[in-house]
Amino acid sequence: MTSTRQRALDAAIDLVGTEGLRSLTHAKVDARAGLPKGSTSNYFRTRDALTVGVVEWMAQRELAELAPPMSPHTGDELVELLAGMLDYTTGPSRTLTAARLALFSEAAHDDQVRAAVSRGHQLMRTWVESVLRDLGAADPATAASALIAMSEGLILHRIARGANDDPRPILRLVIGAVTD
Repeated sequence: MTSTRQRALDAAIDLVGTEGLRSLTHAKVDARAGLPKGSTSNYFRTRDALTVGVVEWMAQRELAELAPPMSPHTGDELVELLAGMLDYTTGPSRTLTAARLALFSEAAHDDQVRAAVSRGHQLMRTWVESVLRDLGAADPATAASALIAMSEGLILHRIARGANDDPRPILRLVIGAVTD
């Protein structure tokens, strides 16, 4: 059974992902979740606390859905895995991804949101560095930075511009460059 807190957080993600960050209010979250008025504020006293809670809940949900990702044994396997992740994050999980992008912008102005976003980023970065190390990258940390930045750019273009190009040629180029 889903807890009231989880219902509120899921509703908050849906609001931010479909209507933008300005829609994130306790009253709107209660209404979207079908909760009695004041329920969300019982868990998150301020809008800042609610925003940080949303970021942390998104990371927790995504890790549960995607973890543990398989460890690809070749560059081609990594290309296919990342292409699938890009398709998932911009297809079935588009609302969650749009919410994440809105919260990334908020992180530029809010230290608490930035810290929460950074914790989620570090989990992905650790996995990417490990995979690239296993694939023979000479500098896994720099290679991970390049691959993550490129992937985030592809996601941004898919969400913001509706781009739907096949990511495989770009993924092959970057993965080939960092593992050769």
